[in-house]
Amino acid sequence: MNLLRGKLGNLDIDKSEITNLGNILPQNGDLNKVAIVDCLSWAKPKEYTYNQINEAADACARGLIARGFKSGDAIAIISSNRAEFITCFMGILRAAMVAVPINFKFPPHIIQFICDDSNVKGVICDPQRSNYVPAGLPVYKFDESAPDSYSAMLDPGFFETNDLDPDGVAVVLYTSGSTGRPKGVPLTHGGHLWAHNFRVKRAMNSSHHRILVAAPLYHMNALCVSLFALGINATTIFLPEFSAIQYIKAIERFKCTWLTSVPTMLALCLANSKLIESTDTSSVRVVRMGSAPVSLKLWRQVEKTFLGALIMNGYGTTEAGPVVFGPKLDQIPPPISVGWPLPGVRLKLVNAEGKESEEGELWHHTPAVMAGYLNLPGKTAEVFSDDGLYKSGDVFRRDPADGSYYFVGRIDDMFNCGGENIYPAEIESLLLAHAKIEMACVVPVPDAIKGMKPVAFVVLVPGAELNEEQVKNFALQNAPAYQHPRMVVFLDELPLAGPGKVDRSSLAKNAREIWKAKSSVMSE
Repeated sequence: MNLLRGKLGNLDIDKSEITNLGNILPQNGDLNKVAIVDCLSWAKPKEYTYNQINEAADACARGLIARGFKSGDAIAIISSNRAEFITCFMGILRAAMVAVPINFKFPPHIIQFICDDSNVKGVICDPQRSNYVPAGLPVYKFDESAPDSYSAMLDPGFFETNDLDPDGVAVVLYTSGSTGRPKGVPLTHGGHLWAHNFRVKRAMNSSHHRILVAAPLYHMNALCVSLFALGINATTIFLPEFSAIQYIKAIERFKCTWLTSVPTMLALCLANSKLIESTDTSSVRVVRMGSAPVSLKLWRQVEKTFLGALIMNGYGTTEAGPVVFGPKLDQIPPPISVGWPLPGVRLKLVNAEGKESEEGELWHHTPAVMAGYLNLPGKTAEVFSDDGLYKSGDVFRRDPADGSYYFVGRIDDMFNCGGENIYPAEIESLLLAHAKIEMACVVPVPDAIKGMKPVAFVVLVPGAELNEEQVKNFALQNAPAYQHPRMVVFLDELPLAGPGKVDRSSLAKNAREIWKAKSSVMSE
């Protein structure tokens, strides 16, 4: 069966029959409606209708084929958020090629590694990132009109998209690489159509939403949300990159009804208390956080700021897909909970002894799970159990009362202090309960006696005053003694890395240096 593509309004196809992830535009929606508001230029945002998005994706598919690229070729995308990111992503997939979105914040040698590792044949990018592209690859730049530009590569016209093997790779996403070279995660058309269609079906009659996306599209969170928004015939507002001030202003300017974010992004927005208070946020009906743990304090602040909005905490992994937990049809998850396992998901929590428990590492399987890391059979074997469950490295707790799940921390972040396991997220949540603490990050420093000790980096609420001993005493009064931070460092803001996440690696390095210097002074 072939899926003919022209003006979408001429087709009436059952979404369940679509086998190409590039074909997710609604078949029976309002095709003259604005699909994307592109704020690449904050002064002059551009609007694109659904028909324009469809035509642009077709033109990209035709253009790639005309330039000699073949089915299965990997095409990299190196760009900030913009409408063309989505249309070229869809065009690559429609042409039965493989999209490889790359984090442009990676250093050049890592980008070179990714292009080699995934056998990239060509690159589409914005001009300011073109110097990141390895030599020898064809490059098609946005915003230019030269013969080798993206606009010149496009071939406008009707494109026929054929059925694809559901197990065929649609996209390769790369992990952050914070602990070494990033790992390539091949994701299939069938797997991610399952995840996409599941979310779309659960959001019936949601086409009225105006969804704000500021997290980077090279990350699964923002990419899947953007495809979801297109699937429900909603309008997406793209910010090129996250800026707390622009994020807040965009809510009022574009009457956003649905906010997507990493918790750190919302914490930074709420820290701009004067701007938030002077902004009309009454349009917001849904606030969804994901990709990192969220504290109860932040949750309550979000509730207070966006009165009446549905607050959701999402969870997903690049390796196993964006759909794992969620609400029940008749029940909303408790605050900070990710909810309950969704239909089609198998999972268990495994403790340090390798036994199922109410708290432990999440092992899970969804129809969107990868077959394995690209070119890494050994690492693939490490992260899959004998029964095919992906070992996430994330520690969860299951509430025995209602069966809901809560994120506890990363196994990689966990450290041992005097025989006690410490998850930084638990201490961070504790510190954030203090009324004067806005943000916190806890990292370990080596200790000859305890093995490791916790150190806290803290950002105070604007205008608040607090000293190190007061923070330590607060922790001692509200948690086991081994959890209290042995050193507190106050910062104006926490450094960020990746899609709005705190840069733990740089803070851990700083903590070791400060701790070593402090210990040397004390020993003199």
